[in-house]
Amino acid sequence: MMSAHMTRSKGLYGRITSAARPPRPGSPAFWAWNRITAANTFIYKRTGGRLGASFDGAPTLLLHHVGAKSGQERVAPLLYLPDGDALVIVASWGGSPKNPAWFHNLKANPETTVQVGRERRPVTARVADAGERARLWPELIDLYPAYGDYQARTGGREIPLVILERRA
Repeated sequence: MMSAHMTRSKGLYGRITSAARPPRPGSPAFWAWNRITAANTFIYKRTGGRLGASFDGAPTLLLHHVGAKSGQERVAPLLYLPDGDALVIVASWGGSPKNPAWFHNLKANPETTVQVGRERRPVTARVADAGERARLWPELIDLYPAYGDYQARTGGREIPLVILERRA
């Protein structure tokens, strides 16, 4: 963790995603982003996290989640912040006014698994309460400064933080 006075600078992707809104579903840019995400997921799985396990210097996990409507298993590579034995992920969707699909899926099916490097870990997802959010948000901004830009352009949506707690 970094202290507030040592905030990390935005990396290349943080600068790009801070300058541009997330692509609209159905657009060519959305299709391209999905292909890039799928490639990252494939490489991460194939190498046990030796490749694809960081993004702009922040650690990345693979979140397995089940579609709330479709029932299909999906995988999303996401940045995370370790918090004791828990992992914290951010439902930013690049500052979109809506929450990402995986957030809705976790609310419907909170028991899931994540892959951190080679480790597959069973977890239960829950939304951080106000006190947890107040404590964790500055640490997440230190981890990935673009989150501050994303929050500023959500149109008033407070970006949810999701805590993934290890299950036995």
